[in-house]
Amino acid sequence: MDTNIVWHNYAVNKTHRSEQKGHRPVILWFTGYSGSGKSTVANALESALQQLGAHTYLLDGDNVRHGLCKDLGFSDEDRVENIRRVGELSKLMVDAGLIVLTAFISPFQAERDMVRDLVEDAEFIEVYLDTPLEVCEQRDPKGLYKKARAGEIKHFTGIDSDYEPPKNPEIRINTGENSLDQSVQQLVAYLQQREIIHL
Repeated sequence: MDTNIVWHNYAVNKTHRSEQKGHRPVILWFTGYSGSGKSTVANALESALQQLGAHTYLLDGDNVRHGLCKDLGFSDEDRVENIRRVGELSKLMVDAGLIVLTAFISPFQAERDMVRDLVEDAEFIEVYLDTPLEVCEQRDPKGLYKKARAGEIKHFTGIDSDYEPPKNPEIRINTGENSLDQSVQQLVAYLQQREIIHL
């Protein structure tokens, strides 16, 4: 890093912002195969948290590739950089006192751990959408598995690119077995139990 760059500390900090919002800031990092339900569950959870008065922001894998990460492809190297950028952005949002929900395949354990290491202990919650590949492929909401099987898409997770399941996720959800409401209730209960939100 350039020695001329100096970090500035300001009067208003994360603690002040969190106290104002009435909840603790965290990253809820949704990971799993394409079609596992990451965006669907994250979207429903954000709606539930909004109704409870929480201050949130949802970062979605497809959406950030329209702007922040539009210069990246899907090679392993580009996937790592994609997650690095999202991790740094999520860290800033946690500093702003927000509950950040991120919906990314994020196939590599090392990159998910990299994001965990960016924030304080207990500020990173790994949510593993443990939905079997065959269920995800059967759903195929965007038709991507069909294209990947036909060779039209390269480096597709679960087909010709690896996915490393989380070793010790804080939360595990199988959307092939759980309804959307059950998944949201499980997440809200966890956040209450951890005293991140208060009802």
